Amino acid sequence: MTDTDHRLTELEIRLALQDELIDSLNLALNRQQQQLDLQQQQLRQLYAMLQQPAGDAPEGGSLLAQLQQDIPPHY
Repeated sequence: MTDTDHRLTELEIRLALQDELIDSLNLALNRQQQQLDLQQQQLRQLYAMLQQPAGDAPEGGSLLAQLQQDIPPHY
């Protein structure tokens, strides 16, 4: 095997390993994006729940307003 053949073989091996790494990183990135999308959706739902009028809140205030006005039991 000549030096050129050896160098070419090494480059092909490195390219194959880099392709595998790129595929692995792409899969991880896609999973993280799905998790981020889910968390953003859950955060929007939670925010919407906090903005809804609370059943026992005075003057139809939101649940968030009621929680902010409530004094913790240890006070």
